[in-house]
Amino acid sequence: MERLNVTSAPKTGTFQMRINPEIKREVERIYADCGMTLTDAINIFIQQTLNAGALPLIVTSNSKEALRNQAMAKLMTEIQAGRDSVKSESDWVSEDEMLEHFGVKL
Repeated sequence: MERLNVTSAPKTGTFQMRINPEIKREVERIYADCGMTLTDAINIFIQQTLNAGALPLIVTSNSKEALRNQAMAKLMTEIQAGRDSVKSESDWVSEDEMLEHFGVKL
């Protein structure tokens, strides 16, 4: 099945919603600062919902902490995967080699 894409899909349906005018102005200002419209932001939210197959954000009374914990868990998983990939001492990369690889001048 072809993955749905908000950008390339034909736009033949409509969507209406009611919103407080002051709130609308404020979110439009925030999105304008990011270089997009309210419609762009809603389309991004819809695309992320399609990508995730679920609500694309965590809605809790402590969302900030939940997002931090989720990011930390992912980071720790990636670090462990890196450690697990080392089979011998020659697999390790020194800090100097890594910095040189990324073009950092010492």
